[in-house]
Amino acid sequence: MGKQKLNIKDLSTINFPSDVARSLSLNIMNRHFGHTPNTEKLSLINNVLTHPDDYLNHDTLGLLAHKLVSKSITESFKAYELDDEPKHFDVFGSKHIELNAIKQMELVMRLPIAERGALMPDAHQGYGLPIGGVLATKNAVIPYGVGMDIGCRMALSILEMPGSYVDHHAYELKRALKDHTHFGNDGGLERRQDHELLDHADFQLTELLRRLHGKAVRQLGSSGSGNHFVEFGIIEIGEGSGLLPDGLGVGSYAAILSHSGSRSLGANIAQHYTNIAMNKCKLPREAKHLAWLDLDSDEGQEYWLSMNLAGEYAKACHDRIHANLCSALGATVVSKVENHHNFAWKERMSDGNEYIVHRKGATPAGKDVLGIIPGSMTAPGYVVRGLGNESSINSAAHGAGRKMSRLKAKNSVTMSAMKKILDSEKVTLIGGSAEESPMAYKDIELVMGSQSTLVNVEGKFIPRVVRMAKD
Repeated sequence: MGKQKLNIKDLSTINFPSDVARSLSLNIMNRHFGHTPNTEKLSLINNVLTHPDDYLNHDTLGLLAHKLVSKSITESFKAYELDDEPKHFDVFGSKHIELNAIKQMELVMRLPIAERGALMPDAHQGYGLPIGGVLATKNAVIPYGVGMDIGCRMALSILEMPGSYVDHHAYELKRALKDHTHFGNDGGLERRQDHELLDHADFQLTELLRRLHGKAVRQLGSSGSGNHFVEFGIIEIGEGSGLLPDGLGVGSYAAILSHSGSRSLGANIAQHYTNIAMNKCKLPREAKHLAWLDLDSDEGQEYWLSMNLAGEYAKACHDRIHANLCSALGATVVSKVENHHNFAWKERMSDGNEYIVHRKGATPAGKDVLGIIPGSMTAPGYVVRGLGNESSINSAAHGAGRKMSRLKAKNSVTMSAMKKILDSEKVTLIGGSAEESPMAYKDIELVMGSQSTLVNVEGKFIPRVVRMAKD
Protein backbone atom coordinates (compact mmCIF):
# COMPACT_ATOMS: atom_id res chain seq x y z
CA MET A 1 0.00 0.00 0.00
CA GLY A 2 1.34 3.46 -0.94
CA LYS A 3 1.70 6.36 1.43
CA GLN A 4 -1.40 8.35 2.38
CA LYS A 5 -1.05 11.91 3.63
CA LEU A 6 -3.46 13.70 5.90
CA ASN A 7 -4.22 17.36 5.26
CA ILE A 8 -5.81 20.10 7.34
CA LYS A 9 -9.28 19.44 5.88
CA ASP A 10 -9.11 15.80 6.96
CA LEU A 11 -8.76 17.01 10.56
CA SER A 12 -11.80 19.30 10.46
CA THR A 13 -14.02 16.78 12.24
CA ILE A 14 -11.71 16.54 15.26
CA ASN A 15 -12.03 18.99 18.14
CA PHE A 16 -8.42 19.88 18.95
CA PRO A 17 -7.64 21.78 22.17
CA SER A 18 -5.16 24.07 20.36
CA ASP A 19 -3.69 24.86 16.95
CA VAL A 20 -0.37 23.42 18.12
CA ALA A 21 -2.01 20.07 18.95
CA ARG A 22 -3.53 20.03 15.44
CA SER A 23 -0.17 20.84 13.84
CA LEU A 24 1.65 18.24 15.94
CA SER A 25 -0.92 15.55 15.10
CA LEU A 26 -0.64 16.28 11.37
CA ASN A 27 3.17 16.17 11.42
CA ILE A 28 3.38 12.97 13.49
CA MET A 29 0.86 11.09 11.36
CA ASN A 30 2.42 12.05 8.02
CA ARG A 31 5.98 11.43 9.23
CA HIS A 32 5.57 8.18 11.19
CA PHE A 33 2.31 6.63 9.97
CA GLY A 34 2.60 7.23 6.23
CA HIS A 35 1.46 3.73 5.24
CA THR A 36 -1.47 3.67 7.68
CA PRO A 37 -4.89 4.35 6.08
CA ASN A 38 -6.19 7.84 6.82
CA THR A 39 -9.28 6.48 8.62
CA GLU A 40 -6.99 4.66 11.08
CA LYS A 41 -4.85 7.77 11.51
CA LEU A 42 -7.91 9.79 12.50
CA SER A 43 -9.02 7.10 14.91
CA LEU A 44 -5.56 7.03 16.50
CA ILE A 45 -5.55 10.82 16.93
CA ASN A 46 -8.94 10.67 18.62
CA ASN A 47 -7.68 7.96 20.98
CA VAL A 48 -4.69 10.09 22.02
CA LEU A 49 -6.92 13.15 22.51
CA THR A 50 -9.37 11.16 24.63
CA HIS A 51 -6.85 9.15 26.70
CA PRO A 52 -3.49 10.97 26.56
CA ASP A 53 -2.21 9.24 29.75
CA ASP A 54 -2.24 5.89 27.91
CA TYR A 55 0.25 7.17 25.34
CA LEU A 56 2.77 9.07 27.48
CA ASN A 57 5.45 6.42 26.91
CA HIS A 58 4.65 5.79 23.24
CA ASP A 59 7.71 6.24 20.96
CA THR A 60 6.02 8.53 18.45
CA LEU A 61 2.76 9.64 20.08
CA GLY A 62 4.29 10.47 23.45
CA LEU A 63 5.10 14.05 22.47
CA LEU A 64 1.45 14.75 21.56
CA ALA A 65 0.23 13.03 24.72
CA HIS A 66 2.55 15.07 26.95
CA LYS A 67 1.37 18.22 25.21
CA LEU A 68 -2.27 17.35 25.92
CA VAL A 69 -1.61 16.47 29.56
CA SER A 70 0.31 19.70 30.17
CA LYS A 71 -2.49 21.62 28.44
CA SER A 72 -4.90 20.46 31.12
CA ILE A 73 -2.88 22.29 33.77
CA THR A 74 -4.00 25.92 33.94
CA GLU A 75 -1.10 28.30 33.45
CA SER A 76 -1.11 31.76 34.97
CA PHE A 77 1.40 34.55 34.53
CA LYS A 78 4.74 34.49 36.29
CA ALA A 79 6.59 37.56 37.55
CA TYR A 80 10.35 37.88 37.15
CA GLU A 81 12.96 40.25 38.50
CA LEU A 82 15.99 41.48 36.58
CA ASP A 83 19.49 40.53 37.70
CA ASP A 84 21.25 43.23 39.70
CA GLU A 85 24.16 43.35 37.23
CA PRO A 86 24.25 42.66 33.49
CA LYS A 87 26.02 39.54 32.29
CA HIS A 88 29.11 40.10 30.16
CA PHE A 89 28.68 40.99 26.49
CA ASP A 90 31.32 41.86 23.89
CA VAL A 91 31.15 45.19 22.08
CA PHE A 92 32.73 45.65 18.65
CA GLY A 93 33.65 49.16 17.50
CA SER A 94 32.64 50.72 20.83
CA LYS A 95 33.99 54.15 19.89
CA HIS A 96 31.39 54.34 17.10
CA ILE A 97 28.45 53.32 19.33
CA GLU A 98 26.32 55.74 21.31
CA LEU A 99 26.08 55.21 25.07
CA ASN A 100 22.28 54.75 24.88
CA ALA A 101 22.68 51.59 22.80
CA ILE A 102 25.20 50.14 25.27
CA LYS A 103 22.90 50.98 28.20
CA GLN A 104 20.02 49.31 26.38
CA MET A 105 22.09 46.16 25.87
CA GLU A 106 23.02 46.18 29.56
CA LEU A 107 19.31 46.06 30.39
CA VAL A 108 18.85 43.10 28.02
CA MET A 109 21.73 41.26 29.70
CA ARG A 110 20.02 41.60 33.10
CA LEU A 111 17.23 39.29 31.93
CA PRO A 112 17.31 36.00 33.85
CA ILE A 113 17.21 34.09 30.55
CA ALA A 114 20.18 35.96 29.01
CA GLU A 115 23.10 33.60 28.43
CA ARG A 116 25.36 35.41 25.96
CA GLY A 117 25.27 38.80 24.27
CA ALA A 118 27.15 40.95 21.78
CA LEU A 119 26.83 44.41 20.24
CA MET A 120 27.82 45.01 16.62
CA PRO A 121 29.74 48.12 15.40
CA ASP A 122 26.68 49.57 13.62
CA ALA A 123 24.63 49.44 16.83
CA HIS A 124 22.24 52.20 17.84
CA GLN A 125 19.27 52.50 20.15
CA GLY A 126 16.13 50.69 19.05
CA TYR A 127 13.09 49.00 20.58
CA GLY A 128 13.49 45.90 22.74
CA LEU A 129 17.00 44.87 21.75
CA PRO A 130 19.20 47.66 20.41
CA ILE A 131 19.65 47.59 16.63
CA GLY A 132 22.86 45.61 16.20
CA GLY A 133 22.20 43.59 19.36
CA VAL A 134 22.65 39.81 19.55
CA LEU A 135 21.24 37.75 22.43
CA ALA A 136 21.53 34.02 23.13
CA THR A 137 19.03 32.29 25.43
CA LYS A 138 18.19 28.67 26.14
CA ASN A 139 14.81 27.36 24.97
CA ALA A 140 13.18 30.81 25.20
CA VAL A 141 12.33 33.31 22.49
CA ILE A 142 11.57 37.03 22.87
CA PRO A 143 9.15 38.07 20.09
CA TYR A 144 10.04 41.76 20.51
CA GLY A 145 13.71 40.78 20.49
CA VAL A 146 13.27 39.44 16.97
CA GLY A 147 11.37 42.62 16.15
CA MET A 148 8.30 43.80 14.28
CA ASP A 149 9.77 43.14 10.83
CA ILE A 150 10.40 39.41 11.15
CA GLY A 151 12.83 38.16 8.52
CA CYS A 152 13.97 41.59 7.38
CA ARG A 153 16.74 40.54 5.02
CA MET A 154 19.14 41.33 2.21
CA ALA A 155 19.22 39.67 -1.22
CA LEU A 156 21.85 40.16 -3.93
CA SER A 157 21.59 38.81 -7.48
CA ILE A 158 24.74 38.98 -9.59
CA LEU A 159 23.75 39.22 -13.25
CA GLU A 160 25.43 37.84 -16.34
CA MET A 161 26.08 41.41 -17.50
CA PRO A 162 29.18 43.58 -17.15
CA GLY A 163 29.17 46.39 -14.63
CA SER A 164 29.26 48.91 -17.45
CA TYR A 165 25.69 47.87 -18.36
CA VAL A 166 24.42 49.71 -15.27
CA ASP A 167 25.98 53.05 -16.22
CA HIS A 168 24.97 52.76 -19.89
CA HIS A 169 21.33 51.73 -19.29
CA ALA A 170 20.25 53.93 -16.37
CA TYR A 171 16.94 54.82 -18.05
CA GLU A 172 15.93 51.17 -18.56
CA LEU A 173 16.86 50.31 -14.98
CA LYS A 174 14.88 53.24 -13.63
CA ARG A 175 11.86 52.21 -15.72
CA ALA A 176 12.10 48.61 -14.49
CA LEU A 177 12.15 49.72 -10.85
CA LYS A 178 9.15 52.01 -11.36
CA ASP A 179 7.13 49.32 -13.15
CA HIS A 180 8.04 46.24 -11.12
CA THR A 181 8.51 47.30 -7.50
CA HIS A 182 6.07 48.67 -4.94
CA PHE A 183 6.87 50.48 -1.67
CA GLY A 184 4.80 51.55 1.31
CA ASN A 185 3.05 50.22 4.37
CA ASP A 186 0.08 48.88 2.41
CA GLY A 187 -0.87 47.64 -1.02
CA GLY A 188 1.17 45.63 -3.48
CA LEU A 189 1.96 45.14 -7.15
CA GLU A 190 -0.85 45.53 -9.67
CA ARG A 191 -0.24 42.09 -11.19
CA ARG A 192 -0.84 39.07 -8.92
CA GLN A 193 2.37 37.37 -7.86
CA ASP A 194 2.73 33.61 -7.64
CA HIS A 195 5.03 31.68 -5.32
CA GLU A 196 4.82 28.15 -3.93
CA LEU A 197 4.99 29.54 -0.38
CA LEU A 198 1.44 30.86 -0.68
CA ASP A 199 0.24 27.24 -0.63
CA HIS A 200 2.29 26.35 2.46
CA ALA A 201 0.25 24.22 4.87
CA ASP A 202 1.41 26.28 7.87
CA PHE A 203 -0.86 29.13 6.78
CA GLN A 204 -3.73 26.90 7.98
CA LEU A 205 -2.29 25.99 11.37
CA THR A 206 -3.50 28.97 13.44
CA GLU A 207 -6.42 31.35 13.20
CA LEU A 208 -4.02 34.30 12.98
CA LEU A 209 -2.14 32.86 10.00
CA ARG A 210 -5.36 31.92 8.23
CA ARG A 211 -6.60 35.49 8.68
CA LEU A 212 -3.34 37.01 7.38
CA HIS A 213 -3.05 34.82 4.30
CA GLY A 214 -5.11 37.08 2.02
CA LYS A 215 -3.00 40.14 2.76
CA ALA A 216 0.17 38.11 2.33
CA VAL A 217 -1.04 37.20 -1.17
CA ARG A 218 -1.67 40.87 -2.02
CA GLN A 219 1.66 42.12 -0.66
CA LEU A 220 3.90 39.43 -2.16
CA GLY A 221 6.79 40.95 -4.08
CA SER A 222 6.47 44.40 -2.50
CA SER A 223 8.63 46.33 -0.01
CA GLY A 224 7.97 48.38 3.09
CA SER A 225 8.90 51.96 3.92
CA GLY A 226 11.74 53.48 5.98
CA ASN A 227 15.16 52.16 4.98
CA HIS A 228 13.88 49.40 2.70
CA PHE A 229 15.13 49.62 -0.88
CA VAL A 230 15.65 47.90 -4.22
CA GLU A 231 18.60 49.06 -6.29
CA PHE A 232 20.77 48.31 -9.28
CA GLY A 233 24.49 48.65 -8.92
CA ILE A 234 27.91 47.32 -9.80
CA ILE A 235 29.58 44.57 -7.82
CA GLU A 236 33.35 44.27 -7.90
CA ILE A 237 34.68 40.77 -7.34
CA GLY A 238 38.35 40.00 -6.81
CA GLU A 239 40.48 36.86 -6.91
CA GLY A 240 39.52 33.98 -4.66
CA SER A 241 36.10 35.25 -3.61
CA GLY A 242 34.16 32.11 -4.54
CA LEU A 243 31.05 34.15 -5.42
CA LEU A 244 31.04 33.25 -9.12
CA PRO A 245 30.52 29.87 -10.82
CA ASP A 246 33.33 28.30 -12.80
CA GLY A 247 33.89 29.91 -16.17
CA LEU A 248 33.24 33.48 -15.04
CA GLY A 249 36.26 35.65 -14.36
CA VAL A 250 36.79 38.25 -11.67
CA GLY A 251 35.84 41.84 -12.41
CA SER A 252 32.70 43.97 -12.22
CA TYR A 253 29.15 42.76 -12.84
CA ALA A 254 25.70 44.30 -12.85
CA ALA A 255 23.70 43.35 -9.75
CA ILE A 256 20.36 43.79 -7.97
CA LEU A 257 20.34 44.43 -4.22
CA SER A 258 17.15 44.48 -2.13
CA HIS A 259 16.36 45.11 1.53
CA SER A 260 12.93 44.42 3.05
CA GLY A 261 11.07 42.00 5.31
CA SER A 262 7.82 40.15 5.87
CA ARG A 263 5.42 43.09 5.48
CA SER A 264 2.10 42.96 7.37
CA LEU A 265 2.40 39.22 7.99
CA GLY A 266 5.47 39.61 10.20
CA ALA A 267 4.24 42.76 11.92
CA ASN A 268 0.96 41.12 12.99
CA ILE A 269 2.71 37.96 14.19
CA ALA A 270 5.17 40.05 16.21
CA GLN A 271 2.45 42.15 17.84
CA HIS A 272 0.22 39.16 18.60
CA TYR A 273 2.87 37.08 20.33
CA THR A 274 4.51 40.04 22.07
CA ASN A 275 1.14 40.69 23.74
CA ILE A 276 0.85 37.03 24.74
CA ALA A 277 4.40 37.02 26.13
CA MET A 278 3.76 40.19 28.14
CA ASN A 279 0.62 38.63 29.66
CA LYS A 280 2.42 35.42 30.65
CA CYS A 281 5.81 36.84 31.62
CA LYS A 282 5.65 39.92 33.87
CA LEU A 283 8.85 41.98 33.97
CA PRO A 284 9.70 45.35 35.53
CA ARG A 285 8.32 48.25 33.54
CA GLU A 286 11.61 49.22 31.85
CA ALA A 287 11.97 45.70 30.43
CA LYS A 288 8.33 44.67 29.91
CA HIS A 289 8.63 44.39 26.11
CA LEU A 290 11.43 41.85 26.55
CA ALA A 291 8.94 39.23 27.80
CA TRP A 292 9.66 35.77 26.47
CA LEU A 293 7.89 32.56 25.53
CA ASP A 294 9.16 29.15 26.58
CA LEU A 295 9.61 27.03 23.45
CA ASP A 296 8.02 24.08 25.25
CA SER A 297 4.77 26.03 25.60
CA ASP A 298 1.97 26.04 23.03
CA GLU A 299 2.41 29.77 22.52
CA GLY A 300 6.18 29.40 22.10
CA GLN A 301 5.75 26.69 19.49
CA GLU A 302 3.10 28.71 17.67
CA TYR A 303 5.37 31.77 17.57
CA TRP A 304 8.36 29.74 16.37
CA LEU A 305 6.30 28.18 13.59
CA SER A 306 4.82 31.58 12.63
CA MET A 307 8.20 33.35 12.78
CA ASN A 308 9.75 30.81 10.43
CA LEU A 309 6.82 31.11 8.03
CA ALA A 310 7.21 34.91 8.05
CA GLY A 311 10.92 34.47 7.31
CA GLU A 312 10.13 32.27 4.33
CA TYR A 313 7.55 34.82 3.18
CA ALA A 314 10.17 37.60 3.33
CA LYS A 315 12.43 35.45 1.16
CA ALA A 316 9.56 34.85 -1.26
CA CYS A 317 9.05 38.62 -1.58
CA HIS A 318 12.71 39.05 -2.57
CA ASP A 319 12.42 36.10 -4.97
CA ARG A 320 9.56 37.84 -6.79
CA ILE A 321 11.28 41.27 -6.81
CA HIS A 322 14.42 39.86 -8.40
CA ALA A 323 12.53 37.59 -10.82
CA ASN A 324 10.32 40.46 -12.02
CA LEU A 325 13.26 42.79 -12.61
CA CYS A 326 15.30 40.12 -14.39
CA SER A 327 12.33 39.27 -16.60
CA ALA A 328 11.86 42.93 -17.52
CA LEU A 329 15.52 43.26 -18.52
CA GLY A 330 16.02 39.81 -20.01
CA ALA A 331 18.77 39.27 -17.44
CA THR A 332 20.19 35.98 -16.12
CA VAL A 333 21.30 35.50 -12.52
CA VAL A 334 24.68 33.76 -12.18
CA SER A 335 24.96 33.89 -8.40
CA LYS A 336 22.81 34.90 -5.42
CA VAL A 337 23.59 35.76 -1.80
CA GLU A 338 20.92 36.45 0.83
CA ASN A 339 20.48 36.55 4.58
CA HIS A 340 18.06 37.51 7.34
CA HIS A 341 19.16 40.10 9.88
CA ASN A 342 15.99 40.24 12.08
CA PHE A 343 15.36 36.69 13.23
CA ALA A 344 16.00 33.97 15.81
CA TRP A 345 17.89 30.76 15.12
CA LYS A 346 18.62 27.53 17.00
CA GLU A 347 22.42 27.30 17.03
CA ARG A 348 24.85 25.01 18.81
CA MET A 349 28.00 26.59 20.26
CA SER A 350 31.40 25.07 21.00
CA ASP A 351 30.35 24.43 24.61
CA GLY A 352 27.92 21.82 23.26
CA ASN A 353 24.78 23.75 24.23
CA GLU A 354 22.00 24.77 21.85
CA TYR A 355 20.99 28.42 22.09
CA ILE A 356 18.19 30.54 20.69
CA VAL A 357 20.18 33.31 19.00
CA HIS A 358 18.24 36.56 18.50
CA ARG A 359 19.79 38.88 15.92
CA LYS A 360 18.09 42.28 15.88
CA GLY A 361 19.81 44.03 12.99
CA ALA A 362 22.81 41.69 12.84
CA THR A 363 24.16 39.50 10.04
CA PRO A 364 24.78 35.77 10.62
CA ALA A 365 28.55 35.25 10.37
CA GLY A 366 29.18 31.61 11.21
CA LYS A 367 32.23 29.96 9.64
CA ASP A 368 32.05 30.42 5.82
CA VAL A 369 28.47 31.76 5.95
CA LEU A 370 27.91 34.43 3.27
CA GLY A 371 26.10 37.66 4.06
CA ILE A 372 25.51 41.20 2.85
CA ILE A 373 26.29 44.41 4.74
CA PRO A 374 24.97 47.52 2.90
CA GLY A 375 26.21 51.08 3.43
CA SER A 376 23.82 53.83 2.36
CA MET A 377 22.32 54.91 -0.96
CA THR A 378 25.70 56.42 -1.91
CA ALA A 379 28.11 54.26 0.12
CA PRO A 380 29.27 50.81 -0.95
CA GLY A 381 27.92 47.62 0.51
CA TYR A 382 29.94 44.46 1.11
CA VAL A 383 29.45 40.75 0.52
CA VAL A 384 31.17 39.02 3.42
CA ARG A 385 32.14 35.52 4.52
CA GLY A 386 31.81 34.77 8.23
CA LEU A 387 34.79 33.74 10.33
CA GLY A 388 32.75 32.00 13.03
CA ASN A 389 33.83 34.17 15.96
CA GLU A 390 31.84 33.07 19.02
CA SER A 391 32.66 36.26 20.94
CA SER A 392 30.19 37.96 18.56
CA ILE A 393 27.89 34.91 18.75
CA ASN A 394 28.80 34.25 15.09
CA SER A 395 27.39 37.63 14.03
CA ALA A 396 28.41 40.86 12.28
CA ALA A 397 26.96 44.30 11.51
CA HIS A 398 23.91 44.51 9.26
CA GLY A 399 24.76 47.90 7.72
CA ALA A 400 26.45 51.20 8.41
CA GLY A 401 24.09 52.02 11.27
CA ARG A 402 22.41 55.35 11.94
CA LYS A 403 24.22 58.30 13.44
CA MET A 404 21.08 60.49 13.23
CA SER A 405 17.58 59.52 14.24
CA ARG A 406 14.98 59.78 11.50
CA LEU A 407 13.51 62.86 13.15
CA LYS A 408 16.89 64.56 13.44
CA ALA A 409 17.71 63.77 9.81
CA LYS A 410 14.33 65.08 8.66
CA ASN A 411 14.86 68.34 10.57
CA SER A 412 18.48 68.92 9.61
CA VAL A 413 18.87 67.62 6.04
CA THR A 414 17.13 69.24 3.06
CA MET A 415 16.19 67.34 -0.08
CA SER A 416 18.26 69.75 -2.15
CA ALA A 417 21.35 69.04 -0.04
CA MET A 418 20.75 65.32 -0.38
CA LYS A 419 20.34 65.63 -4.15
CA LYS A 420 23.73 67.30 -4.42
CA ILE A 421 25.33 64.35 -2.66
CA LEU A 422 23.52 61.88 -4.91
CA ASP A 423 24.58 63.76 -8.04
CA SER A 424 28.21 63.85 -6.91
CA GLU A 425 28.16 60.07 -6.43
CA LYS A 426 26.31 59.43 -9.74
CA VAL A 427 23.33 57.88 -7.95
CA THR A 428 19.77 58.11 -9.29
CA LEU A 429 17.10 58.01 -6.58
CA ILE A 430 13.42 57.18 -7.07
CA GLY A 431 11.37 58.17 -4.03
CA GLY A 432 13.30 58.36 -0.79
CA SER A 433 13.34 61.07 1.86
CA ALA A 434 15.74 63.13 3.92
CA GLU A 435 15.26 60.62 6.75
CA GLU A 436 17.35 58.15 4.74
CA SER A 437 19.98 60.66 3.63
CA PRO A 438 23.53 59.30 3.41
CA MET A 439 24.43 61.94 6.02
CA ALA A 440 22.20 60.12 8.54
CA TYR A 441 24.45 57.04 8.48
CA LYS A 442 27.81 56.13 9.94
CA ASP A 443 30.89 55.64 7.76
CA ILE A 444 30.61 52.08 6.44
CA GLU A 445 34.42 51.83 6.18
CA LEU A 446 34.79 52.48 9.92
CA VAL A 447 32.16 49.84 10.63
CA MET A 448 33.89 47.30 8.40
CA GLY A 449 37.24 48.10 10.00
CA SER A 450 35.76 47.30 13.42
CA GLN A 451 34.81 43.75 12.47
CA SER A 452 37.86 42.35 10.71
CA THR A 453 37.83 39.47 13.23
CA LEU A 454 34.22 38.65 12.33
CA VAL A 455 34.10 38.60 8.51
CA ASN A 456 36.23 38.63 5.36
CA VAL A 457 35.16 40.77 2.39
CA GLU A 458 34.25 38.81 -0.76
CA GLY A 459 32.83 41.57 -2.97
CA LYS A 460 32.03 45.29 -3.04
CA PHE A 461 28.67 46.61 -4.27
CA ILE A 462 28.35 50.21 -5.54
CA PRO A 463 24.76 51.61 -5.78
CA ARG A 464 23.70 53.39 -8.97
CA VAL A 465 19.88 53.39 -9.36
CA VAL A 466 17.94 53.24 -6.07
CA ARG A 467 14.25 53.05 -5.28
CA MET A 468 12.79 53.63 -1.79
CA ALA A 469 9.45 54.64 -0.32
CA LYS A 470 8.69 58.34 -0.56
CA ASP A 471 7.93 58.87 3.13
